[in-house]
Amino acid sequence: MRPMWIPAQITKCYDSSLTSAEKIATIQASYKTMFAGTPEISVVIPAYNEEDSIIQTLYSLTNNIISKSVEIIVVNNNSTDKTEELVNATGIQCLLETKKGIAAARNAGLAKAKGQIILNADADSIYPPDWINEMTKPFFNDEKVAVVYGRLAFIPIGKTGRFTYFFYEYFADFFRFLNKYLKDEAVNVYGFNSGYRREQGLQVDGFNHPPQTGTDGDGWIALKLRDQGYGKLFYVTNPKALVWTSDRRIQIDGGLWKALAKRIRRLFQ
Repeated sequence: MRPMWIPAQITKCYDSSLTSAEKIATIQASYKTMFAGTPEISVVIPAYNEEDSIIQTLYSLTNNIISKSVEIIVVNNNSTDKTEELVNATGIQCLLETKKGIAAARNAGLAKAKGQIILNADADSIYPPDWINEMTKPFFNDEKVAVVYGRLAFIPIGKTGRFTYFFYEYFADFFRFLNKYLKDEAVNVYGFNSGYRREQGLQVDGFNHPPQTGTDGDGWIALKLRDQGYGKLFYVTNPKALVWTSDRRIQIDGGLWKALAKRIRRLFQ
């Protein structure tokens, strides 16, 4: 069952009673506990001009309840705002990748990461407290798992309300089901909620993909890992791993109905 409303554990990341400085101090303290010793898990976050959202994202990630050592790496992809300044203030590692594009940013994070498992996150999304544990559990339970990917829910920033998105997300789940059988399951793998094993990612040349594909590489790395025999794709459906992301991409597409039409066209292309 999908949530009709945004849970309190997600909305607290936007708590206006806490100043940015207070959130940064909380992130600093939490991250010292999270990143203890050699990391077993690396969370990589590409960021381009995300000063309005990066603190909320880091606040949610460092609020995760974890059983392993975790490092977070933010890759600044030529931001012109205060993104890098804010990340540095939290004590979290911030890399500069001058080559434009999310694939280049994720590759930079892959090259720098030390964890045996890498989770992909985005700088405008909010992660529930059990996200890291739930997304990495399949790797520790089954060596035949090459890639994990999960579900998302929308935080409205435009005119479309959460109640409408509740139903739209079920349609989106149905399209993902059709993608698996009519196209390829790899197209369901999104960069803000997925993961893979670091060594295997390096062996398949990371997120690099044919330029004519016009994609960001998220689905391609999943395709390469599976087709080169590293294992299967695992769909994490546990509600505890549901990632909340802004609906800005839907607004860029022209609104909910245009976004839905775009999904339908992609399904049959």
